[in-house]
Amino acid sequence: MFFSEEDQLPVLNETGLNLTTDEIEELLSMFQTGEDTSSVIMSPNSGSEESNQGVVYSDGERKKRRMLSNRESARRSRLRKKRHLENVTEQVKQLKVENRELKYQYSFILNKCHLVWTENELLTSEYVALCARLSHLCQILRANHRNY
Repeated sequence: MFFSEEDQLPVLNETGLNLTTDEIEELLSMFQTGEDTSSVIMSPNSGSEESNQGVVYSDGERKKRRMLSNRESARRSRLRKKRHLENVTEQVKQLKVENRELKYQYSFILNKCHLVWTENELLTSEYVALCARLSHLCQILRANHRNY
């Protein structure tokens, strides 16, 4: 009870997928040999690059494919994590360099500020001394002016 090549009857399974003649023959052969068909599952297209439409997988095969898929997903996840770590490490390096430069600039500005502060104190004391001398000279001039 096998179909010939020209007998391409579209048969829908429970998920609504068309079965090919080869798939129908494989299913029929399982019924004739008395295999346990409860372990046979039709896998719809799982989003992989290859179309699994109409391919019959046993529970063991499905588990193996799922394990491989999980391994690949974990590998991609590890690669993303590694790239993220490399990016963060590079950012840390850049921020350390920037921090060092900012500390240097801060130290330079602090030294400049100290020099300006010291110079300001010196000029202020000079100003006070010159004001006192000027006041003294004005007193002398007034005294000399009174005498005439």
